[in-house]
Amino acid sequence: MTDSDVIVIGAGAAGLGAARRLAAAGIAVRVIEARNRVGGRAWTAHAPSGLPIELGCAWLHSADENELCALALQTGLTIDKTLPPWRTQMNDVGFAPADQADFRVALGRLFARLDETGAAERDQSADRLLDPGSRWNPLLNATSTYINGVELDQLSVLDFWRYHDTGVNWRIVEGYGALMAAIAAGFDITFECPASLIDHTGPQVRIETPRGDLRAAAVIVTVPTDVLCAGGLWFHPALPDKIAAAAELPLGLADKLYLGLDGAEEFPKDSHLYGALDSVRTGSYHVRPFGRPLIEVYFGGRFARELEAEGEAAFTSFAISQLASLLGDRMRKRLHPIAATAWARDPYARGSYSHAMPGHADARTALAAAVDERLFFAGEACMVRDFSTAHGAYRSGVKAAGEAIAALGKR
Repeated sequence: MTDSDVIVIGAGAAGLGAARRLAAAGIAVRVIEARNRVGGRAWTAHAPSGLPIELGCAWLHSADENELCALALQTGLTIDKTLPPWRTQMNDVGFAPADQADFRVALGRLFARLDETGAAERDQSADRLLDPGSRWNPLLNATSTYINGVELDQLSVLDFWRYHDTGVNWRIVEGYGALMAAIAAGFDITFECPASLIDHTGPQVRIETPRGDLRAAAVIVTVPTDVLCAGGLWFHPALPDKIAAAAELPLGLADKLYLGLDGAEEFPKDSHLYGALDSVRTGSYHVRPFGRPLIEVYFGGRFARELEAEGEAAFTSFAISQLASLLGDRMRKRLHPIAATAWARDPYARGSYSHAMPGHADARTALAAAVDERLFFAGEACMVRDFSTAHGAYRSGVKAAGEAIAALGKR
């Protein structure tokens, strides 16, 4: 393969953001991608009916200031501004109105304590801010797994507090994957080409791939933190400080299951159910997203890892049993599995999105720092205020590309 000014490793949102910025500056850039598609953890598949289903990220968070919204509209995609149903319960099924109000108070109290502790720059695990013995602690922990991919005992209060959120959340009707494909159009991308080694000893950086070696003046690395820690990509000379920072920013896990729903018109569109109120081992059920005959099921944290270890059938069995207990045994015949994710077992992800371990909120800055003005790092884990999001990943790629352009200008 021919040499380039800059090699971008990874064609997810970060890699595409970097490539777009580099191309706009007239830099010769090549993107290499381990998978056979663009998007990384933004992955839209299709149900047998042809309906798009989001196996990765689904929401445009902080949508009122999210540049991916403008890009989606520019490429002819459709933005849906329906409010997310996360904190409600469809028709109060299994969740009495008084209990819902009580839970919202408990959730608000937790967020207020997170804000107070974070603003004071005091870092600790978020579980220390729970009311001891509260009946809502299991559901608060489950909620954390959907937001952060981990339970509160693994969550840095300071890192969580630094996250910027306007509270506006929209969706792309055609799917995030359609947006990633539109952004990638026209770029030089080589698929099924995982990088295994970055050798930065010589005058040019050398990247080993199964399709041959590549050389470039600079490299932008967008590989997820757990892949770096597992040795999926090596550096020569080694970068122990970089790997240490990645280890302090592991990927939490949020898996999805899609169920087809017969007779869907019986249920209100874009409604929501918690499967259980007294256990962290529960699904969160988004019923009829976009009004489609589907149920989008979320599992997170340790429970998602347990289900992944048992296989896709375990997700389906648990979800259908839990929905039948809420809506009646007749539901068993009306639900059928379409697709499930297993992000922890994906060798090119090994999880869903990053969280800082308690006491290690500053690891994001360390991970993002360039090495010798030749190795640059991007990805949602590199972002102090926009981590765990596609727009954060995209912004990190644009930022890393800007640093690479400046460094190339000095030579």
